[in-house]
Amino acid sequence: PRLRMLWNSIPSQLAKENKKFIYGLVREGARAKDYETAIMWLSDCGLVHKVSRVNATGIPLRAYEDLKAFKLVFGRCGIARMAWRGFGQPYFAWWERSFVEFKGALTEQYVCQQLKTIEDLGIYYYTNDRGSCEVDFVIDTGEQIIPVEVKAEVNLRAKSLKTYQEKFSPDISVRTSMADFKRKIGL
Repeated sequence: PRLRMLWNSIPSQLAKENKKFIYGLVREGARAKDYETAIMWLSDCGLVHKVSRVNATGIPLRAYEDLKAFKLVFGRCGIARMAWRGFGQPYFAWWERSFVEFKGALTEQYVCQQLKTIEDLGIYYYTNDRGSCEVDFVIDTGEQIIPVEVKAEVNLRAKSLKTYQEKFSPDISVRTSMADFKRKIGL
């Protein structure tokens, strides 16, 4: 039952603006100790990826990992589709609606899936101490830290990425969007 409750809560957690996993949304009064095993099982099976938060950067990023704050992302877009389809909608209705209502979550899901194909790449997400700035992914290549901001539209405004760049001055920053490719040097 805990595994099923956890699994069923993931789509709604990913649809939120702040994607940090909240145990209380699985079941009222739920705590980490109640669901740690279920999360570990889903992760070990490859059904979900646990992406931990960092609020500082340095190599290795793992040293800055906040073990209490993370988001769960489905292991594959097809798994996300099937889990979200569980909301009782026919496939085509779900697919069409998802690109209107959950476009950001699906796009982030896809980018995470692609990043996970790169071996030995540490994948995290960043928030500042106040929680007013969130960068979708921060990756550790072993040689450098690269922030990755995911946009589902052609909107190129990335306030959080700009804030991150001003604070940490990374050599490379990546912003994905539906806009045509442009290479921008500097801020």
